[in-house]
Parts: sequence; C-alpha cells; structure tokens
Amino acid sequence: MAEELIQREMPGAAESKTLRRPQDALFCNMELPLRGTFFPLGYPVEILTNDYGVLKAAHESFGHAQFMRMATTLQLRFGVSHEGGYECPAEPTRREFGHLYSLVADVSNQSLLDLRTCISFTWLTRAAVKNRLYFRLNFLEKVVYLLLGASVVTDLHAACVSKNGKGILIFGDSGAGKSTIAYGCARAGWTYTSDDTSYLINGSNPPRVIGHAHRARFRPTAKSLFPELECRELTPRLEGKPSIEVPTSELPIRSTSAEAAINCIVYLARHSSTSARLTALPRGTATQRACQELYSAGEIRAKHEEILGCLSEIPTYELEYSDLNDAIQALDLLARSGESNGIPLSDSSQSRV
Repeated sequence: MAEELIQREMPGAAESKTLRRPQDALFCNMELPLRGTFFPLGYPVEILTNDYGVLKAAHESFGHAQFMRMATTLQLRFGVSHEGGYECPAEPTRREFGHLYSLVADVSNQSLLDLRTCISFTWLTRAAVKNRLYFRLNFLEKVVYLLLGASVVTDLHAACVSKNGKGILIFGDSGAGKSTIAYGCARAGWTYTSDDTSYLINGSNPPRVIGHAHRARFRPTAKSLFPELECRELTPRLEGKPSIEVPTSELPIRSTSAEAAINCIVYLARHSSTSARLTALPRGTATQRACQELYSAGEIRAKHEEILGCLSEIPTYELEYSDLNDAIQALDLLARSGESNGIPLSDSSQSRV
C-alpha cells in the first residue's frame, strides 16, 4: 500500500496529476503581470497584480488625483488566487509590532507590511476583490495610506480650510462639528481642503497639509443644515458611522485645494448654548494633543511624534460655540487678522464675536 502511494507521487505515474513544488504553496512565485500607477495624495504608487479588478478598484479610490509630488514611487503587490471560499471575508484584524503590520481576514485574505522599508504583499481571493467596496476600504486604501503614513505624511484627525491665503487646521472630538464647519466655511467662499482627515507633509516648513479636497462627508443630521443634502442617500460603508459622501464638484463650493499651508490651529468645543468665543491656548498644545490622537505605534509613532513638533509654534485656539454661523464668523476673525501670529486678543486672552 505504501509503495502504491509513493508511486502515485512519482513523476510520470499519473499524467493527469499536476505536480506542484512544496514552495508553490507559499505563492512566492505568483506572477503579477498587470501594472498601474496612481497618485493618492499626489504621491506615485505602482500597483502590481494578476487581476484587473484590483486596478479597477484603485482607479475608483485614487483616479481623481493626477498631480505627482517629487517622491520615490511606492510599489504594492496584490496577488489574487482561485483558492478560498466564494463568500466575502470578514473585516480584517489589524496588528502591529515595531515596524511590522498585518491585516488578516482569514488564511486566504491578508496583508503583510514592513513600515520601515515600505515593502508589502497582499494575498486575496477573487471573492474579496469582487466585492469592490470591501476590497477598497479594508485592504487597498488601508495598505496605501499606511505606507504613505510611514514614509511621507503624518495623518491628523482634523479638517482644513483657507481664506485670504491663511490655512486653519480644525481639530475636535468626534461630533464636535469639524466636517460641518469646514463645509459651512466652503459654502461661504473659503477654500476647502479636507473635512475630517488631513495629512501633514513630513518636513514641510511652514507646515503644510494635504486633504481629500475632491469629496466631502457629512453626518445624516447635516441635512437639516444644508438643503442641498436633503435628497442625498447614505453612502454604503463597511465600518465607521453612517455618512453621506458627495463629490465637491456637485456642491456649492467655489474653491478647493488639495494642499494648504497652516497658519493657525483651532480646537472645537461645542456647547448647547453659548456665544462663539475664541481663547488662546498655551504654546505646544497642538503638538501634545495631536500626539495623543496618533493611530501609529512603535518606531513609526516615535517618528510621527517628532514630526508633530512643527505644530508647537503655530498659534492655537479653542473655539467654543453652539451656532454654526457664529463659529464661521469667529474663524473669519482669524483669517482677516493682519497679525501673522493670529488674532489680537484682549487682556483676558479672549475674543468674543
């Protein structure tokens, strides 16, 4: 019996059987003949794959960006196999140790990243890639922005708008109104850069950020503030809070810019009933708070914390408000101020509007 089993595995014993080398199970020699170059945040990223669905998804995620910044091209590999089930896998679990990062949905759908060298490989099943939204949100965009965040930018949970050439970075807790105020400013003639996520360009002096100026996202409650959103449906998403996502080209926004220089920083504090009030915050507040909100860990986090030191010298304020229009007027004071270091404050270090 044993001899028979051995004979079955011997070359030529069964012509119908396809022989596979042991290392083939590792997919280490998977051919990736399809290539495409995209520009998320303006940085060149080359994607190598063996499935056209990966390139179609990349076009949906990054096709809006054509401007190329001077940077070394990142190269990402996405191998798609016929193995695995026919069901879309679960949301991947994320883990990080030092400069190593993993996204694992199951044994057939996972990404491995080296954040120090920016080398990555993603193995997926056709079922995962076929569900375009799942693939984009859980693997494609996460891998791209993780590698960009480890090399050229530091992501901030902040909105950004500009007026009179002055960029204002708007921080705040979830629900504080970052997206609403950013869009409200844009409707009033400001230049729109981002709603709730901005990317600080590492080493920029003065500090500059990049944003997703091509789209705006809103909470469902924003329909009560902006009539143009009344007929908009919720955007399908696999994670996060329900939102409405709209291309800025379809909104009453006259000016957008993917990049902005930061002249001042504002932290939102929304209350149920209060007059809009700007209060100057101590030097270094922005760096301290931004470091606390970092998603990175290990040596990448240490790198980001050092980079965020550039925010310490930027004038920083707290904006207490309850009414959207009052808040926009308060920000207008910052933009119209002739002082390069922010608005002139009273002896009590407060300015009321």
